[in-house]
Amino acid sequence: MPRLNFATRAALTLALAWAAALLCTALHTPLPWMIGPLLATALCSMTGAPTVSWNVLRNLGQWTMGTALGLYFTPQVARMVGSLWWAIGLGIVWALLLGWAFSAWLYRHNAARMPQVPAPQLRATAYFAGAIGAASEMTLLAEREHARTDLVAASHSLRLVIVTVSIPFALQWLGAQPLPDLMPAAIRTVQPLGLALLAGLTLCGVALMQRTGRPNPWFLGALGVSVGLTVADVQLSALPVSWVNAAQLVIGVSLGVRFRREFLRAAPQWLGSVAVGTVGLMVVCAGFAWLLHWATGLPWVTLVLGTSPGGIAEMAITAKVLQLGVPVVTAFQVCRLIAVLLLVAPMYRRLYPQH
Repeated sequence: MPRLNFATRAALTLALAWAAALLCTALHTPLPWMIGPLLATALCSMTGAPTVSWNVLRNLGQWTMGTALGLYFTPQVARMVGSLWWAIGLGIVWALLLGWAFSAWLYRHNAARMPQVPAPQLRATAYFAGAIGAASEMTLLAEREHARTDLVAASHSLRLVIVTVSIPFALQWLGAQPLPDLMPAAIRTVQPLGLALLAGLTLCGVALMQRTGRPNPWFLGALGVSVGLTVADVQLSALPVSWVNAAQLVIGVSLGVRFRREFLRAAPQWLGSVAVGTVGLMVVCAGFAWLLHWATGLPWVTLVLGTSPGGIAEMAITAKVLQLGVPVVTAFQVCRLIAVLLLVAPMYRRLYPQH
């Protein structure tokens, strides 16, 4: 009976998400297949509805998007991205410094408002909540430093949703135009046998990433294999549009179900400061993207997505759907994630040795 109950909840959640996606499509909103499900499930979850995200579908969604995005990395595009190593390096340094500055602001802003949390614990909580990295990995690192992991996870979830929803609408409002000739996918037709082989190879990449304990294996494992094949000019198949839409839907659901009633009741002042700070992060990142645009000549909108404080999958999906330079956005986001995962904990111990 519990399994049936879970299956029913999952089916109803997917039906809600599908209806929201169709509504957003009719309203011509940006990223309707991700933003519609995200907002619908978030609103229903906050009212107490028994929404649920099935991890299997979320993983398959990440695998689909990783595979699809890798198809943009043609040999020509790979050479172009490689020539931007210095800009990607600047983006990494920027992300580390920005995360540290954001965490310092969070600590100062909340120290007097949260006397129930010991200062060392609040310092660690603010540091890992402010880091520009993946929610699950930052929460795990925060736990090792005895931080409030609930606040860290809530902070990253809130920031990710704000960035994912606001940036596409902002780009649409600013009149951002597609850049179809900048970096098209290597292959645009679906070949059944090639698709089966592509699926098998990318799933092997996922399995390898899981076996070696790498972060986000379903996305990065599929992306790595897909990129490798495309750079080698091995063109097997494109992915069906329906698969990509379904992937966006289940990723949107996985974000939306995090917003339970308990989420809003847990330290509302803390979450308020995270929301305000996230808006500030997006503004200064847009300014940094303009400087990179001036230095590289790449479109500003592409660099906004590449340097924004959002997640890899979400920003890459935005770039794909709006046709704003998938490889550049993906390269910036992937390199930043790897660097943050490797450096953020040593930086914490160096900056705050007494903790």
